[in-house]
Amino acid sequence: MTNIVARLLSGTQPVLAGARPQDAAAIAALHAASFRRGWDEDEVYRLLLDHAVVAHCAVMRRTVVGFIMSRLAADEAEILSVAIAPARRGRGLSRPLLNFHLRGLAGRGARAVFLEVDEQNQAARRLYSGSGFGEVGRRQGYYESGATALVLRRDLD
Repeated sequence: MTNIVARLLSGTQPVLAGARPQDAAAIAALHAASFRRGWDEDEVYRLLLDHAVVAHCAVMRRTVVGFIMSRLAADEAEILSVAIAPARRGRGLSRPLLNFHLRGLAGRGARAVFLEVDEQNQAARRLYSGSGFGEVGRRQGYYESGATALVLRRDLD
């Protein structure tokens, strides 16, 4: 217990928690830094208020450094977006955040999770493959750049 408290106080390890509407500005900023067409604060705020949306974030020293957001429909979920702050990428944050999120989705009744990922995004493909996602389809020209999206699925049973 002392070790957990020391980690939280030191700020060297991210705290994983449910995202709140108050996090909308920080999440929008992360999204804009990570994608060509970022979500604005109002879009994020509305998503965080939606009861079908499950969102988690990673916080270090009171700063949101990563988030993941999904939408539930019956017993399936679709990951809408995942982003890690540019300065925190490649430091092992995405896997614990993804795993925390998947446990949260399972706790809300999801039995399967889907997502689309750019086939050229090798880092994301390694993350999802290493987390048990498998390819179930392709969407040619899905992205503005013309890149193909791989449709991935993971069962949570």
